Amino acid sequence: MKLKEFLLKCENIYRFIQNIFRQALSPPFEWREILKQCYAVGNRSFFLVSFTAFLAGVVFTRQSRPSLSSFGAESWLPSLVSQAVIRSLGPLITGLICAGKLGSNIGAELASMKVTEQIDAMEVSGTRPFSYLVVSRVVATTLMMPILVVFADIVALLGSYLTVHSINNTGFELYFNDVSANITYLDIFSSIIKATFFGFAVGLISCYVGYNSQDGTTGVGKAANTAVVISMSFIFIIDLLSLQFTNLFR
Repeated sequence: MKLKEFLLKCENIYRFIQNIFRQALSPPFEWREILKQCYAVGNRSFFLVSFTAFLAGVVFTRQSRPSLSSFGAESWLPSLVSQAVIRSLGPLITGLICAGKLGSNIGAELASMKVTEQIDAMEVSGTRPFSYLVVSRVVATTLMMPILVVFADIVALLGSYLTVHSINNTGFELYFNDVSANITYLDIFSSIIKATFFGFAVGLISCYVGYNSQDGTTGVGKAANTAVVISMSFIFIIDLLSLQFTNLFR
């Protein structure tokens, strides 16, 4: 019985994903709602991503400096920090923050609409609730996550520079020349592509959990919690797979 339930769940997820792509590529498009959700995604996560990325840059720099100093390789610090931030730290921090912030919001929002029968009312009225509620949010998280990751990388490197400057009085131009010399286009593009998959996973999982919520009002909290936990798990899985794939081209 459990195997049958699992297979049915997999079929529902497959149909849900298929429906997203079909409605995302067929008109009419919900441009106004997509822009609204893009603004909401960026606005909800901007401050938290900035603050966390800045602290991550500062902390990682301070933790790495003693180890490099013991080998007389402190001049490698900009290279080490930039590669760590661009390749993994920036996308991972941004993805986890968005999974916690956006996943809970989207899951709870759609679950509450499901419980209060607002989605059923939209279907009866002839609108396209799936396109309006689900597709717009998935598109918004997919588009905004790479932008947030690029911004987080810049803020993290700025935090690292301020730390190095306060210790060694390193100049701005010297520091970022070292950064740019050790970052390749593969690092940048792989980070952006990985962030795109992060955004799609967060939007897809959160919308699926919320849109298919059950158990009445208790399902709202359950949907929010499930969306966060599964989204974070998939972010780590995608990060691991992308690392293995990118290493094939290094």
